[in-house]
Amino acid sequence: QVQLVETGGGSVQTGGSLRLSCAASRDTDLPCMGWFRQAPGKEREGVARFPTHFGVTYYADSVKGRFIISRDSAKNTLYLQMNSLKPEDTAMYYCAAALSPSACVGSTLDRILFVYWGQGTQVTVSS
Repeated sequence: QVQLVETGGGSVQTGGSLRLSCAASRDTDLPCMGWFRQAPGKEREGVARFPTHFGVTYYADSVKGRFIISRDSAKNTLYLQMNSLKPEDTAMYYCAAALSPSACVGSTLDRILFVYWGQGTQVTVSS
């Protein structure tokens, strides 16, 4: 079992930046990790994913050019640098990990392939 703990959420104004962190509870070679978000009344959507060994880094169209996903394997930590934030980025952000490398292959970010989830961290962007 792997526990994921997100930190770094908060409230910022439009155009601001935040960096989210996701710490894994133990040293494990998770093949694919990602960030998802869910706004009130909406479905959870994929934001970005990061492959460990093979696969493709993925960004949702809505965040391309503004968000950067990265991972520090030595610290078992996944990051999401969020720049040029917009009010529509307001949501609960979740870190997730998959056991299959196939989660980091393909042109979509499918949440059903991710088995471990964090508790979420709230991001609020005001205009």
